[in-house]
Amino acid sequence: MEAAGAGGLKDHVRSNWDHAVLVCRKCSKKLDGGFGLDGDERLAKALRRHLSLKKGRKAAAGIVEVNCLGVCPKGAVTVVNGASARQWLLVQPDADLDELAATLGLLPHA
Repeated sequence: MEAAGAGGLKDHVRSNWDHAVLVCRKCSKKLDGGFGLDGDERLAKALRRHLSLKKGRKAAAGIVEVNCLGVCPKGAVTVVNGASARQWLLVQPDADLDELAATLGLLPHA
C-alpha cells in the first residue's frame, strides 16, 4: 500500500533496485563511447546491456547518468556506487565490465 501525502499525492515510489550506480554524463560524452563490444557505447548503456538490465525503476539495479561530478579525469569516466559512496571509481574505456560489475556489487552472489 502506497502512503499518501497531503491532498492524496504519493510521497514515495518503490523501485526494484538493489543498487544505485551514478555515471558521470560529461565524462562519458568526452570519451565519445569507448565501451561495449564494439567500443562505441557510453559506459552506462554498455554496463546495462552487459548485465541485461532494463532502464528505469523496474530494473534490478539502477545505472543512472548524472550531470558532471566534478572530477573530470582524462580518458576515464567517474562512477559512484551509491552503497559505498566514499570511494569513487575512474573507469578506463578498456575496463573489463565483469570486473567493474563485481566491484560495484552488481553481479549475483554465487
